[in-house]
Amino acid sequence: MGFSGHLVFARSKCPLLKAPMFDSIDQELKDTVRAWWPRPGGWQTLQFDHGLWEDDYLSALVEWTGTPACVADVSDSDIGLVTGLGTNGQRWQTWLNLDMAAALLVEEPEDLDDVSLWVGTPEFDEAVRRKRTELRAAVPADAEGALLWAAAAGIPATAEQTRIEELLRSRETFAEDLFSALLDELGFPQATRQPQSHKKRPLTL
Repeated sequence: MGFSGHLVFARSKCPLLKAPMFDSIDQELKDTVRAWWPRPGGWQTLQFDHGLWEDDYLSALVEWTGTPACVADVSDSDIGLVTGLGTNGQRWQTWLNLDMAAALLVEEPEDLDDVSLWVGTPEFDEAVRRKRTELRAAVPADAEGALLWAAAAGIPATAEQTRIEELLRSRETFAEDLFSALLDELGFPQATRQPQSHKKRPLTL
């Protein structure tokens, strides 16, 4: 079983988990939140298990920190949907492991009684192909949005959009690794110490 939950990335002088929007989380559950190795400049990544993150936390976090932030919604380490938010309210989104995401996002026929009978059929494969094409067509706009978001966060504009696009079209065993690689490629300072595997959580708050 892979990781299912949310990866939250933001900048703060104090631990992110002390942000007021997390006060409603029971302390026992807070103890399950993991902190990745920090990045220079106050950039932090928190790993919330499934069910702890609320959609309105992102806007509250941006308001509290006064800086852009993003969150990746990860499913079984297979795919991730990254949502970035700037201080001006502008959002961007992108999929991680989008080829795998295409198979999960494809619309099922309305008259379908048993999904297992549809998966693997030529009709299913064609539907996945169309969804994959749709997701890949959105990659340039997704990459541009990510670069603008990083620039708004004060990151020097050294990243190349083509490299970001290549990363968004790539595939990794763990979507968490793609999330970390995306932050690296966007130009955020690299973590002071890199975990060898996301199965081994580096820090516990």
